[in-house]
Amino acid sequence: MKLHIIYTVSGMFLSKKRYDSWHEIQHEYPDYKASLGPWSIEETEEFLKQEYPGIDPLPSEQVGDFIKLTDTVRDISFLQSTSK
Repeated sequence: MKLHIIYTVSGMFLSKKRYDSWHEIQHEYPDYKASLGPWSIEETEEFLKQEYPGIDPLPSEQVGDFIKLTDTVRDISFLQSTSK
């Protein structure tokens, strides 16, 4: 499975949908800013872990939960953990 990370004005999303180019993504998301991928599950998790160290739930949880769903798109959560 290959994933895209999609950046828009309104948020950041994971997508399982197959795109042939970023132009297709831009057409689908009117507030499109940028996109990355297609990446493997491991590459996607590693990118999120490196670029967003405070991300909660952890990238492995967010990506892992997403790949189990039938949904093709999911927003990425950036809730900050309050526990230490």
